[in-house]
Amino acid sequence: MKKIIAQLRIQSKRSFLLGLICSCALILFINAKKVDSYFEFSKNLEIFTTLFKELDTYYVDPIEPGELVKIGIDEMLNKLDPYTNFITEADIEDYEFQTTGKYGGIGTTMRKMGDKIVVGELYEGTPATKAGLKVGDEILKIDQQELEGKSIDDVSILLRGAPNTKVALLIKRGNAKIETITIVRETINISSIPCAALIGNDQSIAYVKLTQFTPNCSRQLKQQLDSLKEIKGTLSGLVLDLRNNPGGLLDEAVQICNLFIPKDQLVVSTHGKMKDWDKDFKTLDDPWDTQIPVSVLINENSASASEIVSGTLQDLDRAIIIGERSFGKGLVQTTRPLGYNARLKLTTAKYYTPSGRCIQAIDYTHRKKDGSVGKIADSLKQVFYTKAGRKVWSGGGVNPDVPIKNETYSAFMMALYQQDQCFYFINEWLTKNQKTTINSNYQVDDNMLTEFSRWLEQRNFTYETDTELQLDSIKATCSNDHTFENIKIEWSALRNKLTNAKKNDFINNKEFVRRALENELIGRFAFTKGKLLHNIKKDKAVMKAIQLLEQPNNIKQLLNPIK
Repeated sequence: MKKIIAQLRIQSKRSFLLGLICSCALILFINAKKVDSYFEFSKNLEIFTTLFKELDTYYVDPIEPGELVKIGIDEMLNKLDPYTNFITEADIEDYEFQTTGKYGGIGTTMRKMGDKIVVGELYEGTPATKAGLKVGDEILKIDQQELEGKSIDDVSILLRGAPNTKVALLIKRGNAKIETITIVRETINISSIPCAALIGNDQSIAYVKLTQFTPNCSRQLKQQLDSLKEIKGTLSGLVLDLRNNPGGLLDEAVQICNLFIPKDQLVVSTHGKMKDWDKDFKTLDDPWDTQIPVSVLINENSASASEIVSGTLQDLDRAIIIGERSFGKGLVQTTRPLGYNARLKLTTAKYYTPSGRCIQAIDYTHRKKDGSVGKIADSLKQVFYTKAGRKVWSGGGVNPDVPIKNETYSAFMMALYQQDQCFYFINEWLTKNQKTTINSNYQVDDNMLTEFSRWLEQRNFTYETDTELQLDSIKATCSNDHTFENIKIEWSALRNKLTNAKKNDFINNKEFVRRALENELIGRFAFTKGKLLHNIKKDKAVMKAIQLLEQPNNIKQLLNPIK
């Protein structure tokens, strides 16, 4: 017995020593890897610094250090993902505007019309609007500075500035005389909720458009919902429109979910290289309403925080998701200071919805030989389940519960938009129709459509369809092969048929043209809210949401399928 105990003690010591040796070896291996990593980092940094000094000293022409470094950093970061970016001190103001919706300026966007700089859009209640600036006004000078040869970015810099400072614009309106308008800059805060309204047959469904997840947008959403509820007394449903919403602050996405789901509910989890940064985001407050039927609208441009909200409410069977599959951005970014007021926005984690899925669609970690990236293979996508047992998938955005295909535009309509034909026409039309009352209910009549059609003819409006471009490519290829003469007659006949068919494009696209002109007009007088109110009357996704929300039993069947 004593021998057995002694042998066990010896074996125990051996096991302990073996474990200790393995642990030490593992620690040394890890430290060696760290040393190797630090050495590689230090070595390459030294090479880069030396190279930069050699360029600065010996290169034949003067170099711009900041520009070269920016190019080098941008190229390096391009090897990672499109969301990891270097933000210079000069870019900080634009970055702040993108993330907060705030900037110091006059509240307008500019656009180019040939060599001219003109007002492209005005925001409601801003200094530019209050000063009487109008869309289409040509800007000749800004504070006595000529604008010839300047880009839109150059003009934006001249217009922006500290609140309560003045900026003088020399403008020309149509064929009217030239005049100077002095505008006092303010802090411009572009609301992320441009429209909140009551819709439906009995006007009891709340419709809210959220364009971006900016600071306090969850509080603003709650305020809008309270206001709509106060008007009607009781709301029978909510349509939350997240189409074309690129995302924003993760915390705001969590708080918006919190409006509709109970306290202490997991919304999203983040996991990355820094394990100390891994976090579960749960709801912290009592909800606004856990019973109101909710429909969320998404499309292929709904990304990031939009997908957290739609994906989480889908996982918890709290909302019907309507529209198209979302973008598929399951990555989280963090901003790190670099000194000299420069910053690095880098991807630090992936996020996961309550079911455990990550909706990231593009695989940036496995690039092809040419540097391109592809979507995550179907074979790698996993099945997850909602709270009620419905199937959802990872690796490809949020799939809607009720698919609604987005409208596609013909080559004719795309050409109208790309060439700004509606913008130019409305500029001229308004000079002749200054007393016309425009609001969100305005409708373009057939007389105006006829006038626009003639106007396009006078301007020799032309465009080419994809089919025509392919035919021209065939001609070029056959000409190089000296075989075009063999098909010349057939080719010419087909080309003529296509040309003749295009003569009917205005008639075939009549209703799309009408809507485009209405949007151009309404946007100038009733701003973004007016355009949204006008368009939702014919919006297929909104109409489907109303139909479902007015029949709650259908929603229950969709969210709780019979197993």
